[in-house]
Amino acid sequence: MEYKNLPDMNALATLRAVVELGGVDQAARALFVGQPAVTKRLRGLEASYGMALMQRKGRRLALTPAGERVYAYARLVLDHQSALLEDLAYLREGADRLRLEVTFAIGEHLLPELLLSFDERHPEYRIESRMGYTRRIQTRLATGLADLALLEQAPDHPDILVQKWLNDELVLVCGPNHPLWGRDQLGLDELTLQRFVLREPQSSMRATLDAALAELGITVPVSMEVGSTDTIVEMLGRGRYLSFLPRFAVQEDLDKGALRQLRVQGLHISRTLWIARTRANLDNPVAEAFIRLLRARADEGQGTRAG
Repeated sequence: MEYKNLPDMNALATLRAVVELGGVDQAARALFVGQPAVTKRLRGLEASYGMALMQRKGRRLALTPAGERVYAYARLVLDHQSALLEDLAYLREGADRLRLEVTFAIGEHLLPELLLSFDERHPEYRIESRMGYTRRIQTRLATGLADLALLEQAPDHPDILVQKWLNDELVLVCGPNHPLWGRDQLGLDELTLQRFVLREPQSSMRATLDAALAELGITVPVSMEVGSTDTIVEMLGRGRYLSFLPRFAVQEDLDKGALRQLRVQGLHISRTLWIARTRANLDNPVAEAFIRLLRARADEGQGTRAG
């Protein structure tokens, strides 16, 4: 393989800056170099590939077809470089940290109490958590950028191990201003007559809901799609909408009468919440301690329900 003509990382970063910031002047200021340096890097990049990457259209620079491809490659390489630096920094900091990833609903409703409890039990450990969609979390797990994940769908990847954490269900709920507030049960056909506010299609709960409804041959009218379970709960309290939400996210509101569950004949959407990690992280002491906490909390919850 020929390596001597590989493009310089600075040149790739310069091309990306010119494209995304809108010109040579803006890129030079962002990169703390002079305009001649930006121009020299772009010319060097074109020499590496043997093709023109940018062309002038009026007073602006625009990518050529070859430049479009090199720009896409530059974004990919630089994003991977950032991820690699993040991973190496984690390795330098030792084995007392855990990179935890969770879905948005779990992060909003279950994670805060878990983190507080873990800190009380293990002040010697540190957890760095972030929220995301299941598909992105799976990618970060598989590439070693995350150590542990709490998910609403089980990933399908040979290097990711999953274990059951909690049982959950999606429940149909409404607020006190909804005409159905006094009802206990609906027929399937009544769902198509309502107005729904639901999570966005990329979310795990929406994927589960859509699959369950499709199996029954039902499509519900969606008035709005919102990227936050908490926001949907607030909207239900003020408006005349219905929504399907995780029981763990709305149980407190159901208990205090702020929301009402409406059961649907012939529809019960049960699911499992999962703990996921890679085979390479089976000996992580922080992960083991956190999983013990998760297990203890799950057992406590089952005991409470049984009582």
